[in-house]
This record gives sequence, structure tokens and C-alpha cells, in this order.
Amino acid sequence: MFDTELTTENQQIFLKQLQDSDVELWMKREDKIHPYVSGNKFRKLKYNILEAKRSQKETIVTFGGAYSNHIVATAVAGNLSNIKTVGIIRGQELADNFNKVLKENNTLHVAYTNGMQFEFITREAYRNKNEESFINKLKEKYGDFYLIPEGGTNSLAVKGCEEILSSEDQKFDYICTAVGTGGTIAGLINAANENQKIIGFPALKGDFLKDEIIKFTKSNHWSLNTNYHFGGYGKFNKELIEFINQFKLETQIPLDPIYTGKMLYGIVDMMLKKQFKKGSKILIIHTGGLQGIDGFNKRLKKKNIDLIKV
Repeated sequence: MFDTELTTENQQIFLKQLQDSDVELWMKREDKIHPYVSGNKFRKLKYNILEAKRSQKETIVTFGGAYSNHIVATAVAGNLSNIKTVGIIRGQELADNFNKVLKENNTLHVAYTNGMQFEFITREAYRNKNEESFINKLKEKYGDFYLIPEGGTNSLAVKGCEEILSSEDQKFDYICTAVGTGGTIAGLINAANENQKIIGFPALKGDFLKDEIIKFTKSNHWSLNTNYHFGGYGKFNKELIEFINQFKLETQIPLDPIYTGKMLYGIVDMMLKKQFKKGSKILIIHTGGLQGIDGFNKRLKKKNIDLIKV
């Protein structure tokens, strides 16, 4: 699973609305790595799993929400690597009818069937997850575990994300990625040439991500475009869903509505507004996250909105 020589293909993107564009658009298909440990989740977990095994830790503990890509990826990666996993899940109410939750929530169902043990906590308690006293209580309960932060970003995660780019990717002028916790873009910044511009598209509102990113990189050839979060994490509108489905129709590439869908919407909008240099080449990183579409479509069905096609 954790092949250090792993590479993924680049696919050129052709869209009708961009047929007159003088900019080339390409996508690195990191989503094809694995159905659940895909994209940046594979990259972030790679060296963390190896370090857990090297330090002879029998259990990994991590954090996330009920539909977290990181939670399900950690569970599957742990199962494949013969390491126990524990997920500290935001939302104590989920424990009240656990069997029903497992039937309705594919993310938690897959994590559970891959052996992850859950501990559901209140949202108030979850805010203290990084406090030393909180971690000590977990150690009393789960023993000498290996800790991976929410979203998976740490120095080893950034090291893994540095391997997303290959020598062939030096021809691109821009490299674009969705941004959650900042680990993926930090790895791309470290691996790219100084003459390449790295653009991140945050899925969350706020400027706090800049401080997180500079913890892991000293380069400055990057920027964040905060115009395409659609109101914040998990927020969306009908236009975004229509864009995602049209993109799938024209390219056969599925996008998730939390990260990659918003990023692609932003990139296309920027191209239509001529915000990229004429004759330039753009490489988009598909960070996976497709497993979450099932849960998202249940939200759309309740709102009587067309479902996302996969």
C-alpha cells in the first residue's frame, strides 16, 4: 500500500466553456490511488503509518467529524497495516442510536467495518482535543497510542504530500489544490520550483490557514484564493452542484462538493476572467474525498436538489 515509488497520471481537461482559452488545464488523478485512502489522505497517512509501526505502537488515535475523509482513510489504512484505530468523533448524539447511524452514514460504516473503535464526544469537549489534559485522559483509556491530528496534518503528512509532484510536473506554471488543514499545499510548496505559483482554494472561511501553512514551509511562491468557499465548510448552492455534474458529464471525472468541486469552480471562473497568464499551464491536484458524496447526496435529496453524479 505505502509504495514510495507511487505516481499518478496527469489528465488534460477540456471544457466547452473554456474552448477559446489560451491556458492549458491538467489534473493529477490522485483520486485513483484507492477508493478510501485516496488523494492527499494516502499521502498524509503514508509516513505516519510507517512511523507508528517503527515505534511499535499498536493503536492510532485520531479525530474527525461524522463524514470525515480522514477518519475513514485512517481506519482503512490501519486495517491494511494491522494497526488498531480509534476515532474520536465530534457529536455525542451519534452514540444514542449507533446502529441507525451506521446504516445511514457510509463514512462511519466503512470505518467501523475496518475495525475502527469510536468514541463520540460533545462539540464542546471536541474543542479541547489538543489540550494536554484531554490527551492524557485518552492515554489512560487507550494506552500508549500514536496520535494523528484532525485532518492528518503534521510534519510527516507534509513529507508525504511533497511526493505528489514528479519531475514531469516542472513544466506547469501554476499548481492548484483545495485546502483544508494546510498540509497538502505545504507539501506542494516545498516540492515545487520557486518559479511555479502554488494556489490554494480553502474550503473554510477565515485567514487562519496562512499561519498553519507557514509552520511547514519557508517559501513564499504561494497564495490562497478565499473567494470560492461558498459560505464555509460544507456550504453549497445549486450552482455549485450543477457545475460539478456538468464537469463530470464533460470529463468523466467526479468531484466532491467540499473540496475539489469548489476549487474547480474557482479555477474555471478565474480562467474565464483571464486571471492566469496567457499560454500558461495549470496542474490541478485531485485530492480524492469522493467517499463523502454518498452522505452529501442525502442532504441534497432532503432539499429536493439534483444529486451529485459519481
